[in-house]
Amino acid sequence: MYHQPVLCQEAVNALITQPNGTYADVTMGGAGHTREILRHLGGQGRLFSLDRDPDAIANAPEDDRFTFIASDFRFLSHWMRYYGTRHLNGVLADLGVSSHHFDTSERGFSFRFEGALPDMRMNYRAGKTAADILNEASTDKLADIFHYYGELKDARRIASLIEKGRASSSYQTIESLLNVLAPILPPQPPIRRKKLSQIFQALRIEVNDEMGSLHMLLDSLIDLLAPGGRLVVLTYHSIEDRMVKEWSRGQLNNTSPNDERNTLAAIYGQPKSCLEAVSRKPITPSDEEIAQNPRARSAKMRIIQRCNS
Repeated sequence: MYHQPVLCQEAVNALITQPNGTYADVTMGGAGHTREILRHLGGQGRLFSLDRDPDAIANAPEDDRFTFIASDFRFLSHWMRYYGTRHLNGVLADLGVSSHHFDTSERGFSFRFEGALPDMRMNYRAGKTAADILNEASTDKLADIFHYYGELKDARRIASLIEKGRASSSYQTIESLLNVLAPILPPQPPIRRKKLSQIFQALRIEVNDEMGSLHMLLDSLIDLLAPGGRLVVLTYHSIEDRMVKEWSRGQLNNTSPNDERNTLAAIYGQPKSCLEAVSRKPITPSDEEIAQNPRARSAKMRIIQRCNS
């Protein structure tokens, strides 16, 4: 299976408020959520699904109500203008990594494989790989990556080990990285796996500029969501979840420092947010779902609605 969708029924039930409305699934992946949305849409409904991974297009369903867009979701508003769509009744964003990426050794998302190149690009046709960053980034840059994106307390030491390790060999395999990191890896397997997961998460976020993409998407939805329209978003770590919460409260800084909204906020204070959380606490997978799909265990789903006025 390319990917098993998380909280599929719950997400789609929360998303579809008007069966004949216009919706976007900005993280199509294996198309699990996409196909479920189409099952809930009426005959006049319309769905756009985006994914920047070239492999995802093979999963696109054939349906007259559906359009696939091979793109990073940061450009959602540009594509909606291209297709003449002014407003969306709902947007679904599952920010998790597809099982396809973790389970395909040459994509380099997991430390489970031997010999795999640390690539980690969602779009493997463009941008720097994880190997490029490991071999080229300064110690300060690496320390920031591991501190902010991996939330690692020993980020500076990890960065120093990686920088010093370049003297003996370049980072071209998973083994070369694990050998250099050996002094900071705990001997207990569960704690060791958690630490490596944090390190790989940090590299993946940096390679794909995931926070930049999320920031741009959220900023565009202020105008793109129709009154009463919803964002249903699944996050898998605290960095994403915190950004979504700040946005829902009107506290997320605008992408551009020269944005007129920043100037007005500086003079008059932050305006009242046009967004409201549908549920105060995030929705999490049931024990049964986690038993069937352990990768769902860290998922949190938030439903945020644009006010009608």
